Amino acid sequence: MQIRELKIPDSYEITPKPFGDDRGVFFEWYRSDRLEAVIGHSLSLAQGNQSVSRRGVVRGIHFADVPPSQAKYVTAPRGAVLDFVIDLRVGSPAFGQWDSVLLDDVDHRAIYIAEGLGHCFVALTEDANVSYLVSAPYNAEREHGINPLDPAVGLDFPIASDALLLSPKDTDAPTLAEAEATGLLPTWENARAFYDSLNEGR
Repeated sequence: MQIRELKIPDSYEITPKPFGDDRGVFFEWYRSDRLEAVIGHSLSLAQGNQSVSRRGVVRGIHFADVPPSQAKYVTAPRGAVLDFVIDLRVGSPAFGQWDSVLLDDVDHRAIYIAEGLGHCFVALTEDANVSYLVSAPYNAEREHGINPLDPAVGLDFPIASDALLLSPKDTDAPTLAEAEATGLLPTWENARAFYDSLNEGR
C-alpha cells in the first residue's frame, strides 16, 4: 500500500497493492495502522456510507463544522468517479485550491480527506458505487455546501457541462466567496488545533 499526500494539506491518495491469480484478486483497501502513521492519529470510524450514481452526477462540495466535522476515507468498489478535495480552511496556504484522484474498480485507489476540507465527486460511469468511512455521524445542522460550479473554485469536470446532474441543494449552495463572507467556512487555525488534539489522544 502506497500513501501519497496530495497538494491539499491533510489529504492523501492511497493505492493498494493487488495480489491476483486465476481465481481473481485480493487487496487491502484500508489499513488503520498505515493511515495512522501518516496522519498522526487513528481514524475513528463512526459511520459507513454508500452512494450509487449515474454517469455525470456531481455530489458536493460538502463540508462540516470543525470540530468535529467529518474525516472521510473514500473508495469506489464499482465503476469510476473523479474525486475532488477542496481546501475551504480560511487562512490555509492552499485556501480555495483543489486536487483530485481517480477512484475506480481497476486500480482500487482511495482518498483520505481530513476534517474541514471540502469533498466532491463526479461519476464517470453508470452505476458508480462510492463507499465512505467517516469519523463522525451525519449531523444535518452542521453540514454545509459550496456550489460545485463556482468558477472561483474552478473544478475541472471531464464531462460536458450540459451532461452534469446536480441536486438543487448543491446548485443552491453559496459560492466560496459568499460562504467566506458569512463566516460559514472553517479556519486553518481551528482545523490545526483540532488535528493536534486528535494527535495528542492517539
